[in-house]
Amino acid sequence: MRFFLFASLVPLLLSGCATPPAPPASASPAAMTPAASVPPQATDDIPPVECPAGTPLAGPAGSAGNGESLAPHPRGRLARSTFTALPRWREGLTPSAWGAFLQSCSVLGNQAPWQAPCADAARLPSPPAAGAMRAFFESHFTPWLVLNHDGSNTGLITGYYEPLLHGSRTPSPRYRYPVYAPPPDLLTVDLGELVPELKGRPLRGRLEGHRVVPYYTRAQIDDTTPRTGNALAWVDNPVELFFLQIQGSGRIALPDGGQLRVGYADQNGHPFRSIGRLLVQRGDLTLAHASLQGIKAWAAAHPDQVRALLDANPSYVFFRLLPEDLPGPIGALGVPVTGEASLAVDPRVIPLGAPVFIDTTRPNSRRPLRRLMLAQDTGGAIHGAVRADFFWGYGSAAEQQAGSMKQAGRLWVLYPRGATPPAPR
Repeated sequence: MRFFLFASLVPLLLSGCATPPAPPASASPAAMTPAASVPPQATDDIPPVECPAGTPLAGPAGSAGNGESLAPHPRGRLARSTFTALPRWREGLTPSAWGAFLQSCSVLGNQAPWQAPCADAARLPSPPAAGAMRAFFESHFTPWLVLNHDGSNTGLITGYYEPLLHGSRTPSPRYRYPVYAPPPDLLTVDLGELVPELKGRPLRGRLEGHRVVPYYTRAQIDDTTPRTGNALAWVDNPVELFFLQIQGSGRIALPDGGQLRVGYADQNGHPFRSIGRLLVQRGDLTLAHASLQGIKAWAAAHPDQVRALLDANPSYVFFRLLPEDLPGPIGALGVPVTGEASLAVDPRVIPLGAPVFIDTTRPNSRRPLRRLMLAQDTGGAIHGAVRADFFWGYGSAAEQQAGSMKQAGRLWVLYPRGATPPAPR
């Protein structure tokens, strides 16, 4: 579970991705066939997805890509597809994806319809040869094209990473900013049984007398005398701590050479507000420079304005200590996520744990990025059908890629053959 820096910038970034009007009633059946149902050309010059492109890669609302009619749904839908529709499918399989798939099987392996594919995967070498891996997925899975509620299949792909901070187990003049565990007065109220629409969306608050009131905002938490007994560690930079909360997990380098690994534990219940969008609205940054790196540069140049900027986002994330020997941060599926093989998705559309083929481009480029990944995480701003967050891994190189990734893309869910994925809700 994680939060995302550009939550409020998504409408601006996608403003050019308009769905074309439906063809007139006199159009022939062939003219109404969406492009997504046509196998890609067998050449080396398949163009990458672009946004704005003027012509999304799916047909009008209600078209599933194979002639069947789909009932409208406010969030999105899945349409049966084929492996020939996946651009560069044969080149998009990696050993990392196979390892991530086995991680998903550790959670899904006892559930129908995942039992057979997971059991068969366990019998193969890890990783299998490229041809064997491709044959495995083609024999055990069916691709399902992810469509937005309007029938288009193009959406926003962003990136996240595991940051490294510098800190200490105890406070000092250098290490002044606490990394908090969930406070004991934070209440979680689940109203799902009373209000079905709130199922899976617990409310956070605190007791004030006999009343449950909203929990403290970021500004109020930072104004309170630090609760030393509730701090897991203390770090040296409030901006880096802010980005740790956005990413949802990270590492803290200690003075003795050791490290702490922390992961998302809870949140104060307040909505996320994008400081990137605020800086753009104020004219302090252009949209092109409102990346993670651009915001850090602005903060370094305006240290006297940092506190007010961070307080504009009332959301606050609390952490827990994770085992130091984990191969990666723990995602929403409950398994470690894998660099360049794990995605954060909206689980109301894409089943957690499922393989997902992604067709996008590398950050700030038109170079295609097409590969099989696993839906193993969620995010505070990952809402909607064709919407995903690409996990780049750990370190400065991963930060550079994740901080500048705002690409258009398409998604296909691979679901066990013979079964139908859950309807988006």
